[in-house]
Amino acid sequence: MRILVCVKRVPAPGAKILVTEDGQDVDAAHLGFTTSPHEECALEEAVQIAEREGGEVTVLTLGEAAAEEQLRYAASVGAHNAVLIPTDGEPWDPQRTARAISQAITDLEAADGAFDLILFGNESADSGGFQVGVRCAYALGRPIVNGIKGIEFADGVASARREIDGGYEVYEVPLPAVFGVKEGINLPRYPTMKGRLASKKVEVASMELQADSGGLARVRLHRPEEQVSETVILGTGADAAGAVCDLLEELGVL
Repeated sequence: MRILVCVKRVPAPGAKILVTEDGQDVDAAHLGFTTSPHEECALEEAVQIAEREGGEVTVLTLGEAAAEEQLRYAASVGAHNAVLIPTDGEPWDPQRTARAISQAITDLEAADGAFDLILFGNESADSGGFQVGVRCAYALGRPIVNGIKGIEFADGVASARREIDGGYEVYEVPLPAVFGVKEGINLPRYPTMKGRLASKKVEVASMELQADSGGLARVRLHRPEEQVSETVILGTGADAAGAVCDLLEELGVL
């Protein structure tokens, strides 16, 4: 089975995000970067499927040269091939991104055969657009299901499980197919020392592609003001009773 996983380099979750003065970009001077969490789970799922069913995993990303770090991390946990679509570092809108990735997939399949399964993250951790995977699937003419929390195979058909209120939905789609994987489908593994050393030897293929921009344009980024909460100690023991009653009366409880 041939599996392709599309990942994205994003600021590490939990980091304090600052915006540049012109409001057009994230100030990355003091940020660490990682793979978007949904896509990290998609990668782990692909590696598990390849180990269980047989086959190979190719990981692809679009971004500046620094995104090679995420490709090599993917190789350290089990990906066999790595592909980078280099950009000048400027953010691409979802339409342009999807057009470039779809073109890259078409070229890769023309050279080595079709991918049985293409996995995206449900959405990226930074922009959260929910668009690229869907746009790529439509461009390639393949079925797609998002929000996936389980994948099984039988007789050339993939069963994809998605959580809903009070249970699951199960979709059966013919291969080749595209899935948007949601965080929680598995627990991603940590790379071993052997895996890290092996990842340094993996050849990262570069695909120079041109794609037209879409109709979306960034207006500005806005960072909401931090909400700071303060704790006030009303007192201890019986001495706090009066202050507690006053507070409850102020809140309208008494």
